[in-house]
Amino acid sequence: MTTPRESSRSRRVRANGDGTVYQRKDGRWEAAGYLLAPGNTRKRVRVRVYGTTRKDALAKLTEKIAASNRGLPVATGDSTVSDYLTYWLNSVAVHHLRENTHTRYTACIRLHLIPGLGMKKLARLTARDVRTFLDRLRTSCQCCSRGLDTAQKRCCAIGQCCDKRLSPLTVTYVHSVLKSGLEHAVREDELPRNVARNVKTTTPRPRRFAPLTSAEARQLLEAAREDRLHVLYELALRTGLRKGELLGLHWEDLDLDAGTASIRRSLQRTRTAGLTVLPTKTRASERRIALPTKCVRSLHGHRDRQEEERKAAGPGWTNNGLVFTTPTGGPLDPANLTRRFRSLLGRAKLRHIRFHDLRHSTATLLLEQGVDLVVIKELLGHAHIGVTAGVYAHVRLRLQRQAIDTLRGALSPTDEGPEDPPTATAVR
Repeated sequence: MTTPRESSRSRRVRANGDGTVYQRKDGRWEAAGYLLAPGNTRKRVRVRVYGTTRKDALAKLTEKIAASNRGLPVATGDSTVSDYLTYWLNSVAVHHLRENTHTRYTACIRLHLIPGLGMKKLARLTARDVRTFLDRLRTSCQCCSRGLDTAQKRCCAIGQCCDKRLSPLTVTYVHSVLKSGLEHAVREDELPRNVARNVKTTTPRPRRFAPLTSAEARQLLEAAREDRLHVLYELALRTGLRKGELLGLHWEDLDLDAGTASIRRSLQRTRTAGLTVLPTKTRASERRIALPTKCVRSLHGHRDRQEEERKAAGPGWTNNGLVFTTPTGGPLDPANLTRRFRSLLGRAKLRHIRFHDLRHSTATLLLEQGVDLVVIKELLGHAHIGVTAGVYAHVRLRLQRQAIDTLRGALSPTDEGPEDPPTATAVR
Protein backbone atom coordinates (compact mmCIF):
# COMPACT_ATOMS: atom_id res chain seq x y z
CA MET A 1 0.00 0.00 0.00
CA THR A 2 1.36 3.44 -0.99
CA THR A 3 1.62 5.96 1.83
CA PRO A 4 0.58 9.59 1.25
CA ARG A 5 4.20 10.69 1.66
CA GLU A 6 5.39 8.27 -1.01
CA SER A 7 2.57 9.34 -3.29
CA SER A 8 3.50 13.02 -2.82
CA ARG A 9 7.13 12.23 -3.52
CA SER A 10 6.27 10.33 -6.69
CA ARG A 11 4.35 13.28 -8.04
CA ARG A 12 7.49 15.40 -7.72
CA VAL A 13 9.63 13.05 -9.78
CA ARG A 14 10.45 14.62 -13.15
CA ALA A 15 11.81 13.00 -16.27
CA ASN A 16 15.50 13.13 -17.05
CA GLY A 17 16.37 16.51 -18.60
CA ASP A 18 13.24 18.24 -17.31
CA GLY A 19 15.10 19.95 -14.47
CA THR A 20 14.32 20.32 -10.80
CA VAL A 21 12.09 22.63 -8.83
CA TYR A 22 12.10 23.59 -5.17
CA GLN A 23 10.86 26.32 -2.85
CA ARG A 24 13.30 28.97 -1.64
CA LYS A 25 13.53 30.35 1.88
CA ASP A 26 11.96 33.62 0.74
CA GLY A 27 8.81 31.71 -0.33
CA ARG A 28 9.37 31.85 -4.10
CA TRP A 29 9.88 28.78 -6.26
CA GLU A 30 13.07 28.16 -8.23
CA ALA A 31 13.31 25.80 -11.21
CA ALA A 32 16.70 24.76 -12.57
CA GLY A 33 17.63 22.86 -15.71
CA TYR A 34 20.05 22.72 -18.63
CA LEU A 35 19.84 24.43 -22.03
CA LEU A 36 21.87 24.19 -25.19
CA ALA A 37 24.63 26.82 -25.24
CA PRO A 38 24.40 29.49 -27.96
CA GLY A 39 26.05 28.48 -31.23
CA ASN A 40 26.38 25.21 -33.10
CA THR A 41 27.63 23.19 -30.15
CA ARG A 42 26.05 20.53 -27.97
CA LYS A 43 27.42 22.15 -24.82
CA ARG A 44 24.76 22.64 -22.16
CA VAL A 45 24.50 25.48 -19.67
CA ARG A 46 22.52 25.58 -16.45
CA VAL A 47 19.57 27.96 -16.17
CA ARG A 48 17.50 29.06 -13.20
CA VAL A 49 14.08 30.71 -13.29
CA TYR A 50 11.83 31.93 -10.50
CA GLY A 51 8.10 32.04 -9.93
CA THR A 52 5.50 32.75 -7.28
CA THR A 53 4.17 29.18 -7.49
CA ARG A 54 5.62 25.78 -8.36
CA LYS A 55 3.53 25.61 -11.51
CA ASP A 56 4.66 29.08 -12.58
CA ALA A 57 8.36 28.24 -12.18
CA LEU A 58 7.98 24.93 -14.06
CA ALA A 59 6.14 26.64 -16.92
CA LYS A 60 8.93 29.19 -17.34
CA LEU A 61 11.62 26.51 -17.30
CA THR A 62 9.73 24.39 -19.84
CA GLU A 63 9.33 27.40 -22.12
CA LYS A 64 13.07 28.14 -22.03
CA ILE A 65 14.01 24.52 -22.71
CA ALA A 66 11.64 24.40 -25.68
CA ALA A 67 12.99 27.69 -27.08
CA SER A 68 16.56 26.45 -26.69
CA ASN A 69 15.76 23.21 -28.53
CA ARG A 70 14.35 25.26 -31.41
CA GLY A 71 17.64 27.16 -31.65
CA LEU A 72 16.32 30.47 -30.35
CA PRO A 73 18.62 32.71 -28.24
CA VAL A 74 17.84 32.23 -24.56
CA ALA A 75 19.32 34.21 -21.70
CA THR A 76 20.26 32.37 -18.55
CA GLY A 77 21.11 33.52 -15.09
CA ASP A 78 24.26 31.36 -15.19
CA SER A 79 25.53 32.97 -18.40
CA THR A 80 28.21 35.65 -18.23
CA VAL A 81 27.36 39.33 -18.02
CA SER A 82 28.76 39.72 -21.53
CA ASP A 83 26.51 37.00 -22.97
CA TYR A 84 23.43 38.29 -21.22
CA LEU A 85 23.89 41.97 -22.14
CA THR A 86 24.53 40.96 -25.76
CA TYR A 87 21.34 38.90 -25.76
CA TRP A 88 19.34 41.70 -24.11
CA LEU A 89 20.69 44.33 -26.50
CA ASN A 90 20.03 42.35 -29.70
CA SER A 91 16.84 40.48 -28.78
CA VAL A 92 14.98 42.75 -26.34
CA ALA A 93 16.17 46.35 -26.28
CA VAL A 94 16.31 46.61 -30.07
CA HIS A 95 12.49 46.41 -30.16
CA HIS A 96 11.89 49.12 -27.54
CA LEU A 97 14.60 51.73 -28.06
CA ARG A 98 14.97 54.36 -30.76
CA GLU A 99 17.79 53.53 -33.13
CA ASN A 100 20.12 56.30 -31.95
CA THR A 101 19.53 55.31 -28.32
CA HIS A 102 20.23 51.67 -29.18
CA THR A 103 23.47 52.75 -30.85
CA ARG A 104 24.55 54.59 -27.68
CA TYR A 105 23.66 51.54 -25.55
CA THR A 106 25.72 49.33 -27.87
CA ALA A 107 28.77 51.60 -27.58
CA CYS A 108 28.40 51.77 -23.79
CA ILE A 109 28.24 47.98 -23.44
CA ARG A 110 31.09 47.37 -25.89
CA LEU A 111 33.48 49.98 -24.49
CA HIS A 112 32.80 49.77 -20.76
CA LEU A 113 30.51 47.02 -19.46
CA ILE A 114 31.92 44.03 -21.33
CA PRO A 115 35.60 44.88 -20.62
CA GLY A 116 34.82 45.61 -16.96
CA LEU A 117 32.21 43.01 -15.98
CA GLY A 118 31.80 40.77 -19.03
CA MET A 119 33.59 37.67 -17.67
CA LYS A 120 31.59 37.48 -14.43
CA LYS A 121 28.70 35.05 -14.07
CA LEU A 122 25.42 36.94 -14.12
CA ALA A 123 23.97 34.98 -11.18
CA ARG A 124 27.08 35.66 -9.08
CA LEU A 125 27.28 39.37 -9.79
CA THR A 126 27.16 41.34 -6.53
CA ALA A 127 26.62 44.96 -5.59
CA ARG A 128 30.27 45.11 -4.52
CA ASP A 129 31.35 44.05 -8.03
CA VAL A 130 29.27 46.84 -9.57
CA ARG A 131 30.49 49.46 -7.11
CA THR A 132 34.13 48.45 -7.62
CA PHE A 133 33.66 48.59 -11.40
CA LEU A 134 32.12 52.08 -11.28
CA ASP A 135 34.85 53.35 -8.95
CA ARG A 136 37.46 52.01 -11.38
CA LEU A 137 35.73 53.82 -14.24
CA ARG A 138 35.87 57.10 -12.33
CA THR A 139 39.52 56.90 -11.34
CA SER A 140 41.34 55.02 -14.10
CA CYS A 141 42.77 56.51 -17.29
CA GLN A 142 40.72 55.33 -20.24
CA CYS A 143 43.74 55.12 -22.55
CA CYS A 144 45.43 52.68 -20.19
CA SER A 145 42.36 50.61 -19.28
CA ARG A 146 41.33 50.11 -22.93
CA GLY A 147 44.87 49.47 -24.19
CA LEU A 148 44.96 52.53 -26.42
CA ASP A 149 48.29 53.62 -25.00
CA THR A 150 50.05 50.50 -26.30
CA ALA A 151 48.18 50.37 -29.61
CA GLN A 152 48.77 54.03 -30.45
CA LYS A 153 52.10 54.50 -28.62
CA ARG A 154 50.93 57.25 -26.33
CA CYS A 155 50.04 57.92 -22.73
CA CYS A 156 51.65 55.37 -20.39
CA ALA A 157 53.38 53.66 -23.32
CA ILE A 158 55.68 56.68 -23.56
CA GLY A 159 55.80 57.35 -19.83
CA GLN A 160 53.36 60.29 -19.79
CA CYS A 161 49.89 59.27 -18.62
CA CYS A 162 47.23 61.59 -20.04
CA ASP A 163 44.90 60.74 -17.13
CA LYS A 164 41.87 60.83 -19.43
CA ARG A 165 38.94 59.91 -17.19
CA LEU A 166 35.25 59.53 -17.85
CA SER A 167 33.00 62.37 -16.80
CA PRO A 168 30.59 61.77 -13.88
CA LEU A 169 27.71 62.02 -16.35
CA THR A 170 29.15 59.18 -18.47
CA VAL A 171 29.71 56.98 -15.41
CA THR A 172 26.09 57.54 -14.39
CA TYR A 173 24.98 56.63 -17.93
CA VAL A 174 26.98 53.36 -17.83
CA HIS A 175 25.34 52.54 -14.49
CA SER A 176 21.86 53.22 -15.89
CA VAL A 177 22.44 50.93 -18.90
CA LEU A 178 23.55 48.12 -16.59
CA LYS A 179 20.49 48.64 -14.39
CA SER A 180 18.20 48.46 -17.42
CA GLY A 181 19.73 45.17 -18.58
CA LEU A 182 19.57 43.55 -15.15
CA GLU A 183 16.03 44.83 -14.62
CA HIS A 184 14.89 42.82 -17.60
CA ALA A 185 16.51 39.71 -16.08
CA VAL A 186 14.57 40.30 -12.85
CA ARG A 187 11.35 40.97 -14.77
CA GLU A 188 11.64 37.61 -16.51
CA ASP A 189 12.55 35.90 -13.22
CA GLU A 190 16.05 35.02 -14.38
CA LEU A 191 17.57 36.85 -11.38
CA PRO A 192 16.10 37.25 -7.90
CA ARG A 193 17.10 40.92 -7.63
CA ASN A 194 18.82 43.75 -9.49
CA VAL A 195 22.13 44.22 -7.70
CA ALA A 196 22.92 47.37 -9.70
CA ARG A 197 19.98 49.12 -8.03
CA ASN A 198 21.62 48.59 -4.64
CA VAL A 199 24.60 50.71 -5.74
CA LYS A 200 24.10 54.41 -5.17
CA THR A 201 26.07 56.79 -7.34
CA THR A 202 26.59 60.48 -6.79
CA THR A 203 24.27 62.62 -8.86
CA PRO A 204 26.38 64.49 -11.43
CA ARG A 205 26.17 68.22 -11.50
CA PRO A 206 23.68 69.41 -14.12
CA ARG A 207 25.22 70.63 -17.34
CA ARG A 208 25.59 74.38 -17.25
CA PHE A 209 24.05 76.31 -20.10
CA ALA A 210 24.16 79.97 -20.99
CA PRO A 211 20.74 81.10 -22.25
CA LEU A 212 20.39 84.30 -24.19
CA THR A 213 19.25 87.42 -22.42
CA SER A 214 16.28 89.32 -23.83
CA ALA A 215 18.66 91.82 -25.46
CA GLU A 216 20.75 89.05 -27.02
CA ALA A 217 17.61 87.29 -28.25
CA ARG A 218 16.46 90.46 -30.03
CA GLN A 219 19.95 90.85 -31.48
CA LEU A 220 19.83 87.30 -32.85
CA LEU A 221 16.41 87.77 -34.45
CA GLU A 222 17.55 91.03 -36.01
CA ALA A 223 20.61 89.32 -37.55
CA ALA A 224 18.42 86.45 -38.83
CA ARG A 225 15.93 88.75 -40.53
CA GLU A 226 17.52 88.29 -43.99
CA ASP A 227 18.31 84.60 -43.47
CA ARG A 228 16.39 82.07 -45.53
CA LEU A 229 15.52 80.16 -42.32
CA HIS A 230 14.72 83.15 -40.13
CA VAL A 231 11.26 81.69 -39.36
CA LEU A 232 12.92 78.57 -37.93
CA TYR A 233 15.07 80.64 -35.53
CA GLU A 234 12.04 82.71 -34.60
CA LEU A 235 9.99 79.60 -33.80
CA ALA A 236 12.88 78.14 -31.79
CA LEU A 237 13.13 81.27 -29.62
CA ARG A 238 9.42 81.95 -29.22
CA THR A 239 8.17 78.36 -28.66
CA GLY A 240 11.16 76.38 -27.35
CA LEU A 241 10.79 73.55 -29.89
CA ARG A 242 13.67 71.08 -30.17
CA LYS A 243 15.84 71.04 -33.28
CA GLY A 244 14.43 67.70 -34.47
CA GLU A 245 10.85 68.86 -33.83
CA LEU A 246 11.40 71.98 -35.93
CA LEU A 247 12.98 70.04 -38.80
CA GLY A 248 10.24 67.38 -38.67
CA LEU A 249 7.39 69.89 -38.75
CA HIS A 250 4.93 69.36 -41.64
CA TRP A 251 2.49 71.87 -43.05
CA GLU A 252 -0.36 69.57 -42.12
CA ASP A 253 0.74 69.93 -38.48
CA LEU A 254 0.04 73.68 -38.60
CA ASP A 255 -3.32 75.39 -38.29
CA LEU A 256 -2.41 78.96 -39.15
CA ASP A 257 -6.02 80.14 -38.94
CA ALA A 258 -6.31 78.91 -35.35
CA GLY A 259 -2.68 79.74 -34.61
CA THR A 260 -1.69 76.28 -33.34
CA ALA A 261 0.91 73.62 -34.11
CA SER A 262 0.69 69.89 -33.41
CA ILE A 263 4.09 68.41 -32.51
CA ARG A 264 4.02 64.76 -33.57
CA ARG A 265 7.36 64.02 -35.26
CA SER A 266 11.08 64.62 -35.10
CA LEU A 267 13.67 64.52 -37.90
CA GLN A 268 16.86 62.64 -37.03
CA ARG A 269 19.80 61.10 -38.84
CA THR A 270 20.13 57.38 -38.10
CA ARG A 271 22.91 55.02 -39.05
CA THR A 272 20.77 52.71 -41.19
CA ALA A 273 18.13 54.99 -42.74
CA GLY A 274 19.86 58.37 -42.90
CA LEU A 275 17.53 61.33 -42.44
CA THR A 276 14.34 59.85 -41.01
CA VAL A 277 11.14 61.30 -39.56
CA LEU A 278 10.47 59.52 -36.27
CA PRO A 279 7.91 59.89 -33.47
CA THR A 280 8.65 62.51 -30.83
CA LYS A 281 11.23 61.90 -28.11
CA THR A 282 8.62 60.81 -25.53
CA ARG A 283 4.85 60.49 -25.37
CA ALA A 284 4.73 63.76 -23.41
CA SER A 285 6.61 65.46 -26.25
CA GLU A 286 3.62 64.86 -28.54
CA ARG A 287 1.63 68.01 -27.86
CA ARG A 288 -0.36 70.88 -29.31
CA ILE A 289 0.97 74.38 -28.73
CA ALA A 290 -0.22 77.90 -29.45
CA LEU A 291 1.77 79.88 -31.99
CA PRO A 292 2.63 83.54 -31.36
CA THR A 293 0.93 85.98 -33.72
CA LYS A 294 4.34 87.09 -35.03
CA CYS A 295 5.23 83.49 -35.94
CA VAL A 296 1.89 82.98 -37.72
CA ARG A 297 2.55 86.00 -39.96
CA SER A 298 6.11 84.83 -40.62
CA LEU A 299 4.92 81.33 -41.52
CA HIS A 300 2.48 82.74 -44.09
CA GLY A 301 5.38 84.55 -45.77
CA HIS A 302 7.60 81.47 -45.52
CA ARG A 303 4.97 79.34 -47.28
CA ASP A 304 4.82 81.85 -50.14
CA ARG A 305 8.61 81.81 -50.52
CA GLN A 306 8.66 78.02 -50.47
CA GLU A 307 6.10 77.98 -53.27
CA GLU A 308 8.41 80.22 -55.34
CA GLU A 309 11.31 77.82 -54.66
CA ARG A 310 9.14 74.89 -55.74
CA LYS A 311 8.36 76.60 -59.07
CA ALA A 312 12.04 77.46 -59.60
CA ALA A 313 13.15 73.86 -58.89
CA GLY A 314 10.58 72.40 -61.29
CA PRO A 315 10.85 68.60 -61.64
CA GLY A 316 13.78 68.57 -59.22
CA TRP A 317 11.57 69.53 -56.28
CA THR A 318 11.13 66.90 -53.54
CA ASN A 319 7.57 67.07 -52.26
CA ASN A 320 7.63 65.79 -48.69
CA GLY A 321 5.37 68.32 -46.96
CA LEU A 322 8.07 69.63 -44.61
CA VAL A 323 7.91 73.25 -43.45
CA PHE A 324 11.68 73.75 -43.46
CA THR A 325 13.55 72.28 -46.42
CA THR A 326 16.52 72.77 -48.69
CA PRO A 327 16.01 74.98 -51.80
CA THR A 328 14.99 71.82 -53.69
CA GLY A 329 12.51 70.56 -51.07
CA GLY A 330 14.72 67.98 -49.35
CA PRO A 331 14.91 67.63 -45.56
CA LEU A 332 17.45 69.76 -43.71
CA ASP A 333 20.31 67.87 -42.10
CA PRO A 334 20.55 68.67 -38.34
CA ALA A 335 24.35 68.94 -38.66
CA ASN A 336 24.03 71.50 -41.47
CA LEU A 337 21.57 73.51 -39.36
CA THR A 338 24.14 73.56 -36.54
CA ARG A 339 26.76 74.99 -38.90
CA ARG A 340 24.32 77.62 -40.20
CA PHE A 341 23.47 78.58 -36.63
CA ARG A 342 27.14 79.09 -35.77
CA SER A 343 27.51 81.39 -38.77
CA LEU A 344 24.43 83.31 -37.64
CA LEU A 345 25.95 83.81 -34.18
CA GLY A 346 29.06 85.20 -35.83
CA ARG A 347 27.07 87.65 -37.94
CA ALA A 348 25.11 88.72 -34.88
CA LYS A 349 28.39 89.12 -32.92
CA LEU A 350 27.05 86.92 -30.12
CA ARG A 351 28.88 84.46 -27.92
CA HIS A 352 28.94 80.79 -28.93
CA ILE A 353 25.99 78.75 -27.67
CA ARG A 354 24.40 75.47 -28.74
CA PHE A 355 21.23 75.44 -30.81
CA HIS A 356 19.54 73.65 -27.89
CA ASP A 357 20.30 76.70 -25.73
CA LEU A 358 17.62 78.56 -27.69
CA ARG A 359 15.14 76.22 -26.00
CA HIS A 360 16.68 77.03 -22.61
CA SER A 361 16.51 80.72 -23.49
CA THR A 362 12.76 80.46 -24.15
CA ALA A 363 12.07 78.82 -20.80
CA THR A 364 14.34 81.22 -18.91
CA LEU A 365 12.76 84.33 -20.42
CA LEU A 366 9.27 82.98 -19.73
CA LEU A 367 10.15 82.26 -16.10
CA GLU A 368 11.59 85.73 -15.67
CA GLN A 369 8.34 87.18 -17.03
CA GLY A 370 6.42 85.32 -14.32
CA VAL A 371 4.86 82.59 -16.48
CA ASP A 372 3.67 79.61 -14.43
CA LEU A 373 5.93 76.56 -14.38
CA VAL A 374 3.07 74.26 -15.48
CA VAL A 375 2.56 76.30 -18.66
CA ILE A 376 6.27 76.12 -19.47
CA LYS A 377 6.29 72.36 -18.85
CA GLU A 378 3.44 71.85 -21.35
CA LEU A 379 5.05 74.15 -23.91
CA LEU A 380 8.41 72.37 -23.75
CA GLY A 381 6.86 68.88 -23.70
CA HIS A 382 8.56 67.64 -20.52
CA ALA A 383 7.25 64.36 -19.15
CA HIS A 384 7.12 65.62 -15.54
CA ILE A 385 7.09 69.06 -14.01
CA GLY A 386 10.02 67.95 -11.85
CA VAL A 387 12.17 67.94 -14.99
CA THR A 388 11.25 71.54 -15.72
CA ALA A 389 11.77 72.60 -12.12
CA GLY A 390 15.13 70.83 -11.92
CA VAL A 391 16.56 72.18 -15.16
CA TYR A 392 15.61 75.77 -14.39
CA ALA A 393 16.23 75.76 -10.64
CA HIS A 394 18.85 78.50 -11.00
CA VAL A 395 16.27 80.80 -12.59
CA ARG A 396 13.75 80.15 -9.83
CA LEU A 397 16.44 80.88 -7.23
CA ARG A 398 17.14 84.25 -8.87
CA LEU A 399 13.43 85.07 -8.90
CA GLN A 400 13.20 84.11 -5.22
CA ARG A 401 16.04 86.48 -4.43
CA GLN A 402 14.27 89.29 -6.29
CA ALA A 403 11.06 88.56 -4.38
CA ILE A 404 12.92 88.60 -1.06
CA ASP A 405 14.57 91.90 -1.95
CA THR A 406 11.13 93.32 -2.78
CA LEU A 407 9.81 92.18 0.57
CA ARG A 408 12.84 93.66 2.33
CA GLY A 409 11.97 97.03 0.81
CA ALA A 410 8.44 96.73 2.11
CA LEU A 411 9.60 95.83 5.61
CA SER A 412 12.38 98.42 5.89
CA PRO A 413 11.49 101.35 8.18
CA THR A 414 11.14 104.73 6.45
CA ASP A 415 10.91 108.18 7.88
CA GLU A 416 8.14 109.29 5.57
CA GLY A 417 6.10 106.09 5.50
CA PRO A 418 2.66 105.79 7.09
CA GLU A 419 2.48 104.85 10.73
CA ASP A 420 1.56 101.34 11.67
CA PRO A 421 -2.13 100.89 12.45
CA PRO A 422 -2.97 100.56 16.15
CA THR A 423 -3.03 97.09 17.58
CA ALA A 424 -6.52 95.64 17.45
CA THR A 425 -8.21 94.90 20.75
CA ALA A 426 -8.53 91.21 21.38
CA VAL A 427 -12.08 89.93 20.99
CA ARG A 428 -13.19 87.69 23.82
